[in-house]
Amino acid sequence: MQLKIHEFDLPLAHTFTISRESITVQKTLIVELEEDGYRGYGEATTNNYYGFTFENMAAAIERVRGDLESHTLEDPVALWQQLHPKLKDNPFAQCALDQAAHDLWGKKLGQPVYRLWGLEAKNLPPTDYTIGIDEIDVMVAKMQEFPDWPIYKIKLGTAHDLDIVRALRKHTTAIFRVDANCGWSAEETIRNSHELKQLNVEFIEQPLPADQNDAMEQVYRDSALPVIADESCIVESDVDRCVNRFHGINIKLVKCGGLTPARRMITRARELGLQVMVGCMTESTVGISAIAQLLPLLDYVDMDGALLLAKDIATGITIERGNCKYSSEPGCGVKLI
Repeated sequence: MQLKIHEFDLPLAHTFTISRESITVQKTLIVELEEDGYRGYGEATTNNYYGFTFENMAAAIERVRGDLESHTLEDPVALWQQLHPKLKDNPFAQCALDQAAHDLWGKKLGQPVYRLWGLEAKNLPPTDYTIGIDEIDVMVAKMQEFPDWPIYKIKLGTAHDLDIVRALRKHTTAIFRVDANCGWSAEETIRNSHELKQLNVEFIEQPLPADQNDAMEQVYRDSALPVIADESCIVESDVDRCVNRFHGINIKLVKCGGLTPARRMITRARELGLQVMVGCMTESTVGISAIAQLLPLLDYVDMDGALLLAKDIATGITIERGNCKYSSEPGCGVKLI
């Protein structure tokens, strides 16, 4: 295989605000793996909260350049296992490589990745569309830019969270999900859950900081709505710790290290009776198309990252009113523009 690393700045259509930060541009790293004239692509966005920059991801990937360029791809899982000892401290970098290896694998074999896994594109969950924190009238306007969407995910963590949801509810009958990004206390979560349920909210994502395990047990017992782990479920070993604290988990490919460990996390969550969601980190269509390969395995999905961009860098899957349409290209279906 031949390796190339690309750097892109992804401009957002709107300033995107969650409880801990606001961004207008998302920097991302794209891995390109080429073999026998086929090109596979994978992505990892930078992230201040988790401490992964373009520079430290690129440096990690360069450390395995020799392994890659002496390797003939037959099995992405085997490649993941081979590279993991050198990349275990940088799952974002390993994610980009793992996505690219899967895309290349499918292109070499002429099949979509999900089909090579033995899955069928049936009963796929629709994706939500995320509304970042802003003035209420701006949040309403953002929602109305994507009318008739089946599900909206509302970022919360302000002093007037219920007012936000009440105002948005006046403009749609769609399902709501709310994500506090660690911005609430246990008492606030339990209190809010009762009114949020009346406002047709489906679940609450990561209400408490990830280290508040005892408090999450209280929320799990007393919340009127299901709670889904995000920051509390980063890697495979976290899945078991979510039992009796959350009703489900939200897997992020960059945080766990790619499609290979994500599939194992899904299997383990099912064994434990947890619901499964996969989320995005404002990726371009490169990363979103990788997430789409997992859709037949999921209860919920948040794969709207490319829809939040002012300009994309790739083609692949497309999304129409929440529903995924796969590319006619094999692999993950990705081509850089």
